Amino acid sequence: MNKLKTIDRSVRRNFLTYAIVIVAYVLLQLLSSARGFSPTLRGQLVPICAYVVMALSLNLTVGILGELSLGHAGFMSVGAFSGAIAASALQAAVPSPGARLAIAMLIGAIFAGIVGTIISVPVLRLNGDYLAIVTLAFGQIIKSLIENLYVGVDDAGLHFSFLKPSITLAQGGRMILNGPMGIPNITKISTFLAGFILILITLVIIFNLVRSRAGRAIMALRDNRIAAESVGINVTKYKMMAFVTSAALAGAAGALFALGQNTIVAAKFDFNTSILILVFVVLGGLGNMLGSIIAAAALTILPEALRGFADYRMLIYAIVLILVMLGTNSPQLKAMLQKLLPGKKREEV
Repeated sequence: MNKLKTIDRSVRRNFLTYAIVIVAYVLLQLLSSARGFSPTLRGQLVPICAYVVMALSLNLTVGILGELSLGHAGFMSVGAFSGAIAASALQAAVPSPGARLAIAMLIGAIFAGIVGTIISVPVLRLNGDYLAIVTLAFGQIIKSLIENLYVGVDDAGLHFSFLKPSITLAQGGRMILNGPMGIPNITKISTFLAGFILILITLVIIFNLVRSRAGRAIMALRDNRIAAESVGINVTKYKMMAFVTSAALAGAAGALFALGQNTIVAAKFDFNTSILILVFVVLGGLGNMLGSIIAAAALTILPEALRGFADYRMLIYAIVLILVMLGTNSPQLKAMLQKLLPGKKREEV
């Protein structure tokens, strides 16, 4: 009976998350069409969607799997550059912006998933601080590789060069990726609708994975690896499943983000970006997908909203983070919430 109640609570929480995302999308669309907020904030809608997906995907690794990853921006950069290159190369063959964006996000997810699979084989043998350090190094390696990669396109297809821009293109050909200069003059095809759909797809994938047999095995590994291994759970298989799924979702978010910018460079996806995404996850709550959505959206808008206080906005941003973290870990606040919500158990609060 208690198990059924737990399942019902989980299903209700999942549907509540879907409902909040849909209502937020409708309200933002109405405000945008009625010019209810500035062009600057309107331009932040696509990056917000990308960062929400990044937070959800990292929460799958940190909150559900229980492993600390500090190189998640590396998967985002793989998806961003592979998706932007694909969209640029397919510009003539696929004239529809929506179809080209869908293909770019799919390619970004595939390439990030492949890289995640390659990385996961040695990385997931580690735990704790060692895993965090190795994933941090991975993010820096990806950044360095992209900064030394040159890609051009002509009638014969894509051409690649490493370390030196030694690509010879036929007449009418053009460079797409110029090493440390990144990809300039990107045709913006990302839309708020595409970001909203990607968030829903991400939620469906994560919620179904968590409620499946594989998800229960992943959470068992998080809670007690030795006990899970003793009952026959394949540690490598399930850790790799969560890690690769997280990487693929980050790759799709990277493609969405890149195709909403004028220019992207590898330096954008550095260690600071990985830490920012980790802040979204920790602030929203480990394993709490709705919390990750709210934290990612709020902390992406906050620096833009404080742009008028240019000299103090990062100080205000840091103070807000500290106050929220103190508040969410305050026994007095939890006791007050329990009084306001008498039907809720202490664990739920």
